Amino acid sequence: MRILLVVVYYPPSTTSAAMLMRDLALEFSRRGHQVTVATPSDSVEGPFCLSEEDGVSVLRIKTSNLKSATKILRLWRESRISANIWKKARSWFQNNPCDLIVFYSPTIFFGELVSRLKHMWGCPSYLVHRDIFPQWAVDAGVLRAGGALHRFLRRKELEQYAAADIVGVEAPGNLPYFDHGLQGGNYRAEVLYNWVGATAVPAGIRNWRRKLGLEGKIVFFYGGNIGVAQDLDNILRLASRLSDHDDIFFLLVGDGSEAPRLILEIEELGLSNIRILPAMPQPDYLQCLSEFDVGVVSLNRHLQSNNFTGKLLGYVSCGKPVLASVNPGNDLVEFLHRADAGIACANGDDDALLQATLLLATQPQIRQRMGENAHALTGATFSVESVARQIVSHFQSAKNDDGIAVGQSVYGANPGGG
Repeated sequence: MRILLVVVYYPPSTTSAAMLMRDLALEFSRRGHQVTVATPSDSVEGPFCLSEEDGVSVLRIKTSNLKSATKILRLWRESRISANIWKKARSWFQNNPCDLIVFYSPTIFFGELVSRLKHMWGCPSYLVHRDIFPQWAVDAGVLRAGGALHRFLRRKELEQYAAADIVGVEAPGNLPYFDHGLQGGNYRAEVLYNWVGATAVPAGIRNWRRKLGLEGKIVFFYGGNIGVAQDLDNILRLASRLSDHDDIFFLLVGDGSEAPRLILEIEELGLSNIRILPAMPQPDYLQCLSEFDVGVVSLNRHLQSNNFTGKLLGYVSCGKPVLASVNPGNDLVEFLHRADAGIACANGDDDALLQATLLLATQPQIRQRMGENAHALTGATFSVESVARQIVSHFQSAKNDDGIAVGQSVYGANPGGG
């Protein structure tokens, strides 16, 4: 099949979304599909640029910068993303029909583009859904329910679901949202776990522990976005309570809206056992992570959705036990307990988080056992091979053992031909 992946971020971006979709694109290509990735970029010259990268065609369409823009400017630019991509790359889309569109959320603003392409090509689409927005912003108190902005974002959210034939959510606990939380909709949703590819394994070590002066310490590592939804004040409180434990250190790597405030607060509190570093290129990030001891997940206690965050994939691929402080009811609590791959507790239960941290810091045998169990999840649960097979299986009537089509798409012949 000819598969188009529509994503906001793709390498050289180092976001977890970029890594996820890169691994998926490579796996589709490995299975014999013709793969194109369409992604916005502020660095290309002209309307768009097409390049070949590891057997995948990457179509970068000229847009304004999204990641470093202010919140208001980013919202405006992101809301225009479908229109801009269509305007700049319409001629390419017209001459290169595809048989399947796979698009990724966040953002919630690809619905218009995907609907246009589906109509033009007569093909189905699959939404890889990783973020229930704007609901999480309402839950976290950063967006007023029922206000004008909320109504606008809600409309765009529903447009995105309407453009998808199937929605793949990241955890079982998110399925009821589509059954009960979206009145009037008739959406087909299924669980599609996050995944990790072979490329996620770090190639070498650069002695980050010595470089950062962390020899002899048990390092709890957080990597990813530093925003409202992550509530990393949670980890600052933990570091403050453990300030007299010289052998425990918290290293946070990433960018986000909350990073400048948290850096300032660390300085004001005089904490020497926690540090925030800016986001790193993916090879450096994985090499850094591979040297340290425990992977940290933090989610805002007010969230209602379930998140198996992308950073979790890096942790398990590197064989790290997980320390998670998440919103009550999150599937990750039971998941980690059942897999014996880490310890999770409810955000807000600071005493439980403290005790879990001390257990992991002082018991190397437990860290080793949980790390080994975490690594086993990369093949058993978080496999890019099984994810690629799951997505494609919905849209092929007959496949060989590698999942490559030998017959017609179940959605009928593509009017674009080929």
